[in-house]
Amino acid sequence: MSDSEDETRDKLLKIVILGDGASGKTAMATRLVHDAFGKQYKQTVGLDFFLKRITLSGNLNVTLQVWDIGGQTLGGPMLDKYIYGSHGVLLVYDITNHQSFENLDDWYTAVQKVAADSERRPTVALVGNKIDMEHLRDVKADRPLRFCQENGLAHYCTSAKTGESVCIVWRVGLCCATDTF
Repeated sequence: MSDSEDETRDKLLKIVILGDGASGKTAMATRLVHDAFGKQYKQTVGLDFFLKRITLSGNLNVTLQVWDIGGQTLGGPMLDKYIYGSHGVLLVYDITNHQSFENLDDWYTAVQKVAADSERRPTVALVGNKIDMEHLRDVKADRPLRFCQENGLAHYCTSAKTGESVCIVWRVGLCCATDTF
């Protein structure tokens, strides 16, 4: 084994989570980083940061820098600065809240605007959260699929509460952002 094969490489990836308030963005980040779920809702004002360190094959150490953006920032003066330089963007909606899905057009437009002015175009995925509450679904399943087809996005359904599929979303984001999986 040569010295170059034995070297450890480090990579920092900025992942931004966008979507309406109460869609479960903070809960998803908390589930990933701490494998926990808080039962009390606390609104994110502005933004919050989470870090998750992962070691991949080939001695690649990845630090996910997760930017949890408060839902009230849509249209705010800082949103473009939060998105700028991101490797991946998760557009999150609550499957029990139709308005959170309808507002994805505005969130996605903000991402596209920043990406157009940037050298790096982030990988963007659509995430339907709260599938543990399927019996209260208010967003028909065909709507997000159509949105993804129209915009060339991947779609995932998760439950931050139970942890179902949360890691899959992050692994896909890592895969696209690092081109290593």
